[in-house]
Amino acid sequence: MKICMCFNRGFRREKESTVCLTVICPEIQMSNSMLHPEFETLPAAEVLKLQGELWERQWAYVREHSTFYKEKYVDRFPADLTLEGLQDLPFTEKDDLRLSQERSYPYGDYIACPDEAVVRLHITSGTTGRPLHLANSQKDLEWIAKIGGRAFYAAGLRPGDRVVHCLNYCMWTGGLTDHMNLEATGACVIPYGVGGAEKLLETIEQLGVTAISCTPSYPALLEKLLREQGKDPRDLKLRLGLFGGEAGLDNLEFRQNLESRWGFSVRNANYGMSEIMSIFGSQSEFTNDLHFHASDAVFVEILDAQGNVLPIREGTTGELVCTHLRKECQPLIRYRTRDVITVTGIGKAECGRTSWRFRVTGRTDDMFNVRGINVFPSAVQKAVMGRPDISSGQFRIVLRGAGPWDRIELTVEASQDLAPSEWERAARTLEQNVREHAGATAVVTLVATDSLPRTAGKTNLIERIA
Repeated sequence: MKICMCFNRGFRREKESTVCLTVICPEIQMSNSMLHPEFETLPAAEVLKLQGELWERQWAYVREHSTFYKEKYVDRFPADLTLEGLQDLPFTEKDDLRLSQERSYPYGDYIACPDEAVVRLHITSGTTGRPLHLANSQKDLEWIAKIGGRAFYAAGLRPGDRVVHCLNYCMWTGGLTDHMNLEATGACVIPYGVGGAEKLLETIEQLGVTAISCTPSYPALLEKLLREQGKDPRDLKLRLGLFGGEAGLDNLEFRQNLESRWGFSVRNANYGMSEIMSIFGSQSEFTNDLHFHASDAVFVEILDAQGNVLPIREGTTGELVCTHLRKECQPLIRYRTRDVITVTGIGKAECGRTSWRFRVTGRTDDMFNVRGINVFPSAVQKAVMGRPDISSGQFRIVLRGAGPWDRIELTVEASQDLAPSEWERAARTLEQNVREHAGATAVVTLVATDSLPRTAGKTNLIERIA
């Protein structure tokens, strides 16, 4: 098997290795189950070899072109640093990037390409602080779409599908960039965006849409409208739901409940982060875990609580740290994502892919402390979504004051079919479920179905009250 890898040094395209993998490489063809089978079935040793070659070039490129990393690394670390020596380098934090962009607006002094090479500008959603400006070259965008397409294809989207994309077409990457990722599968993409939910339902029926791309909380809003119209979600005849942007999709009960109501297959198809790559993880039909699809563009480390690097093997849990291997505009080295993941599998999966698999446990910056116990909102979400018989799945965590807190205060919507006389019993059941999943005491208040606001975008699960 011959795979080709082209790296753009100094913005001149040169073949620098016998191993080549590019967006336009004619040797890479779609199969029935994989978008890029030549890479997606590559043994781990070959993937690591490819990563080593990519890193050698990326390290030289960053040392030469990024002011930020020149000052951070050049006089302290050797020019021939290998991937094995990567863990000796200091981390890059999100606040480092914010300060960098304040020093050199708008791209930051960590940018490594000239201004004229920037062909698209996005911003982060700003859910964890001031938004970052995200610059991409044409080559960056090609790789983002390549790997995002790989993820959506693994999740089941195919040529011949009509997929309606219901994320916000604004400056953040969920709209336009994920649209391009969907198109990379060969599917027909309908750029609907957010708002106009009633018209959306008409569009799905009239155009024979087969798949929807949105946040996992959005179907709840559509269900409310369908109920008001006396319709059932299955009437839309969607076959595939592609979700991302919120936690909870690895919860089997939530997934099965959504599938039973809508009649479509549910996939967590959209795991990623704008600073690294719009999408680099997704489920396939064979697993409830996420495949890591970006090993030919991103090198991953997993850290324990003390900052030590852990091996990527089944059962490893820690913070995800990412290093770009191909990025031109804003390359990142040892970037702390603050996402906590657990590795669930390595080696060949049932679908034939050799990528390692994982689940997202939570975020270190979303974590809050209850009587000495670290609690992730995702753990609470699993507890609530695991009881669709008594809850709609919609809830909010209420944090009063600065903390730490002595209990988890929750407002939870009751299931539509749960009689008000059963709410007190259901609240106690949910409290027990939260204690089992999150390890901390909870106090639950049930409210009627549709009491909590729905949104087409990301839902903030925490309400902070001063």
